[in-house]
Amino acid sequence: MKPDEIEKYVQQMMGKMLQPNMQGMLKPEEWIKGMQQQHTPDPAKPTTGLGAEMFETHDFVFVRVPLNEETWLKQMKLFYTSNQVIIEHIPDMSDKHTLVLPATVKRKGAAANYKDGVLELRLHKIVDMQYAEIDISK
Repeated sequence: MKPDEIEKYVQQMMGKMLQPNMQGMLKPEEWIKGMQQQHTPDPAKPTTGLGAEMFETHDFVFVRVPLNEETWLKQMKLFYTSNQVIIEHIPDMSDKHTLVLPATVKRKGAAANYKDGVLELRLHKIVDMQYAEIDISK
C-alpha cells in the first residue's frame, strides 16, 4: 500500500468509529495531523527553565544546574526537601525554581560542588523505604 492509501484508510476508519454527533467536533484528518505535529518532550532533555538535569544511582540523586555566571553562586539560595530541590534568586532575584526529584532523599548529608560552569548537588537516597499495610474494610 502507498502512504496516501494508508492515510485515506485510517481516515475512513476514524470516521466510522466517531459517533455522528461528534464528527463535527473533530475530523479524522485533523486528528491525524495534530498527532503528527504533537511534540513529546525528550526525557533526556531538561524540562526546567534552568536547564537542570537529574539522575539517580543506587545510593544518590544528582542534580546538575548549568550556571551562566559564576556570580550567581553568591546570590542564589538553595533548599531541599525529601522530594524537591528549590533554587531561588537566579537568574533574577525574584525567580524561584522547584525541581521534583526522581527519588526520596535524606534530610542530611547533601553536598554541592561548582566546577566548569555547572553546580552539582549530590543527595543521599532513602534506600530503606518503610511501608505499612493498610487493611481494607467492607
